[in-house]
Amino acid sequence: MDLLVAVDGSEESNRALAYATNIANATDGSITLVHAIEPDIYDTGGGEPISESDRRDRLIIDSFDAAEVDGQEILDKAIEFAAERGQTVSGELRYGQPARIITDYAEEGAFETLYVGHRGRSERAIEFLGSVARDVVEHATVPVTVVR
Repeated sequence: MDLLVAVDGSEESNRALAYATNIANATDGSITLVHAIEPDIYDTGGGEPISESDRRDRLIIDSFDAAEVDGQEILDKAIEFAAERGQTVSGELRYGQPARIITDYAEEGAFETLYVGHRGRSERAIEFLGSVARDVVEHATVPVTVVR
């Protein structure tokens, strides 16, 4: 059984990964991790700009580079977390809107199921901020397990 687990470094995604490792261990399955970096939201950072266009470009590039480093650290910690639970996993860093990246990757990789953590925000917070877990459930073409 090929399992995909979306990770973001949160306690909820760690619980989803722990649950998936239990399933993988019981079924002799394999796990792949995916973490999405959304480039459009990184707009702070960098030093004093030379010009207005330099400021805009530098802010995005500096933050994007930091986001890549952070994303790889999230994957590395999740790989270590899974290893402690008896699973050798691989990780994939992808770029774009998280819910879309996760569901597209699940379909491309022909995974049998997908695991995602959910923070349990209120309906009001979800309306304002959105919910990656909800969007994944609505758009995935493979079965999704949401872990709280």
